[in-house]
Amino acid sequence: MINYGKDKGKLATIVDIVDGNKCLIDGCNTGVARQIITFRRIALTDLTCEIGRGARAACIKAAWKKGGVAEAWAKSSWAKKLAAKAARGNLSDFDRFKVMVARKQKSKIVAAKVKSM
Repeated sequence: MINYGKDKGKLATIVDIVDGNKCLIDGCNTGVARQIITFRRIALTDLTCEIGRGARAACIKAAWKKGGVAEAWAKSSWAKKLAAKAARGNLSDFDRFKVMVARKQKSKIVAAKVKSM
């Protein structure tokens, strides 16, 4: 996953290692152009697919489908956390207010239950 730049948050496949600091990536399934990127700008995941060194886009697409990478990513807790963060970021002021009121109501109910014990 790319963690910096215009493609931040998108998945890409490491196609080749250039040197100790850089690798060649391709995200043909996620809209990331084939490029050389430093390891500091990516975060490695546990998701893998079987490709050869320097594989082309068509081979990568087939390997993603065969390996079920997109589905596995969607089920991961990392992807769910990113989706929740994006959803919270898209809330309007009134939506944030409603969330605050709901949290207060929940806290009041929990406190009453704890007090009655």
